[in-house]
Amino acid sequence: MSQPKKPHRRTRLIAATALTVSLALTATACGDSGDSSGDEGKGHGKIVFWDNNGGVRTAVWKQIIAAFEKKNPDIQVEYVGIPIADVQKKYDTAIAGGGLPDVGGVGTAYLANMVAQNALEPLTDRINDSALKGKLVTGMVTSVLAAGGDAKQLYEVPTSANQGTLWYRADLFTAAGLQPPTTWAGLYAAADKLTDVKNNRFGFTLRGGKGSIAQALEMMYAQSGIDAFWNGEKTTVNDPRNIAALEKYAGLYKKATPEADLNNDFVKMVAEFDQGNIGMLQHNLGSYNDHVKAFGKEKIEGIPLPPSTDGGVRTIVSNPVDGLGLFKSGSNKAAAWKFIEFAASPEMNSLWNKSAGAIPANTATEWDPWITDAKPTKAAMDSLNDPKTKIVQFPYYLPDWNSITKADSEPDFQKLLLGKTTAKDFADKLAGKLNAAQADYKQHKS
Repeated sequence: MSQPKKPHRRTRLIAATALTVSLALTATACGDSGDSSGDEGKGHGKIVFWDNNGGVRTAVWKQIIAAFEKKNPDIQVEYVGIPIADVQKKYDTAIAGGGLPDVGGVGTAYLANMVAQNALEPLTDRINDSALKGKLVTGMVTSVLAAGGDAKQLYEVPTSANQGTLWYRADLFTAAGLQPPTTWAGLYAAADKLTDVKNNRFGFTLRGGKGSIAQALEMMYAQSGIDAFWNGEKTTVNDPRNIAALEKYAGLYKKATPEADLNNDFVKMVAEFDQGNIGMLQHNLGSYNDHVKAFGKEKIEGIPLPPSTDGGVRTIVSNPVDGLGLFKSGSNKAAAWKFIEFAASPEMNSLWNKSAGAIPANTATEWDPWITDAKPTKAAMDSLNDPKTKIVQFPYYLPDWNSITKADSEPDFQKLLLGKTTAKDFADKLAGKLNAAQADYKQHKS
């Protein structure tokens, strides 16, 4: 149906999901739409939980649910596993047409969209009245506040975060007489020295396919040292320092990386690294177990990306924070909140993150044996808690963030790798889209 004016994207999104309500979720769930006020309930009975990474994390969630039900025999938790690729669409459909769960896994990448649709209960007061008060990693709390678009309210309890990690083959570095790549100069020098194209050996592997933009931005800001995504109403993506960093990063392609990197998503990139002919990989903590399986702990090391200058402040970007949300439409919020508190407790938060290889949100887990044994995870957790670390908060609150940084820009990044565009042109084009999205967001928020 034609309209005189192009509606704001949030309005379009709600309308679109309403049209797909006939494809409603097959899972049984409590509550209606995101606009319902719900009820606290009596703190017992049945609640429905949606896992936002069903299949991959099903086993560990079932462990947590079993432990919760043993401690709370008057509460029954119905588990529904949603594949991570489908979860945002599932939530949007349920918000528009009814059928939301009582509690569900929520990530900061789509948190703002759910807050804008009035689906989630604000949780700051509940957290402050619980055992979680003062026990959540500061960096994660900051990211959740920023992602929700409201600096005063938490709309999810953070449970875990990932972080960009520089993986390197300790054995290859030792054999080549190289020091660990703790500086940018050392990283680029090692990439060159470890590359022997004729013998199919490379110093680095990068991601040129799906997911390439977030990784490129991470490398840019870590090198440039720019610690804010916005300078006033304009993004810093195309700041000359970021452009220079992007040129160095993209310049690794085919010079010190395999040609196949052009189309690699993270699965192919990690698999390529784990074949054994590559010295370094920038990915996140999620691939740790794959690397250990391929090489053993003694041959693989993972460290945070170097600071922009030797001995300077470390600048990292805000990786999406995973967490648990309480839905407004739920009719048993008291029981659902008990489940969230239990899942975010030190023991359960440690159990989940050990399974996922991620950073726990509960600070009481810091010295758990598995974390001290997994040096890359401990180093990432320390960097997040370091007051000198600067976190560049990505604007996940922008409704168009995902489309701009994925489908809209990934083909342009491939052109950059192929030399068909410049780092400046790429960054300027990306910045233009982000600036327009920010202006649109501000206009409709006011």
